[in-house]
Amino acid sequence: MAKHGKKYSEAAKKVEAGREYTLDEAVKLVKQASFVKFNETVELHARLGIDPRHSDQQVRTTVLLPAGLGKTVRILVFAEGEAARAAEAAGADFVTGDVMITKIRTEEWTDFDVAIAVPDMMRKVGGLGKVLGRKGLMPNPKAGTVVNPEDLSRAVNEARAGRVEFRNDKTGNVHIALGKIQFTEAQLLENLMAVVDALKRAKPTTSKGIYVKRLVLTSTMGPGIRLDANEALNAGAETA
Repeated sequence: MAKHGKKYSEAAKKVEAGREYTLDEAVKLVKQASFVKFNETVELHARLGIDPRHSDQQVRTTVLLPAGLGKTVRILVFAEGEAARAAEAAGADFVTGDVMITKIRTEEWTDFDVAIAVPDMMRKVGGLGKVLGRKGLMPNPKAGTVVNPEDLSRAVNEARAGRVEFRNDKTGNVHIALGKIQFTEAQLLENLMAVVDALKRAKPTTSKGIYVKRLVLTSTMGPGIRLDANEALNAGAETA
């Protein structure tokens, strides 16, 4: 078991062992328990009652965070011709041609946060799966990152505003960044409710039994704060 430092131990004392907190309580506490000087990321971790071995029990979706992510999002668009001009007009940071595609494939260049593609480019993008896949950057229609040229402006703007994708890992858990510790409580709560609602909506139809087994809110270096999952899911329903 890893040994924690004095500051972490003091922060952990603020969290009552075994208690499940409401969303409001957890947001207040995650800020109170932050003890480092940098602007930590606030994350939600969910243990799901799915069987990730089955393709029909995968959880993968996107959520538009009302308060954004609190960071500059670098956007790359795979497009050519008129679509490339539309991407540039929408404010994409990078618009790829063959030279940049080669750079990604040969140099494993991934100095961007979101990749968007038009359907015609997927024949070229498909060859970048080895590089983009492991970074979670592969464009995918389910994630809203493969769009028609006329939808590029909307897709770029939403990515810039804070649209994030999340999916379950091999153990059936989900890890979602939902903002920064320097956000106000109201901003964190708004993003948290949006994430919980998106998580609930993403429930596979074949999933049986308890879908959300545990929800934990934490900052990068802070202690985990367990949420009352039932309260959280009901609160998320009110935002629908």
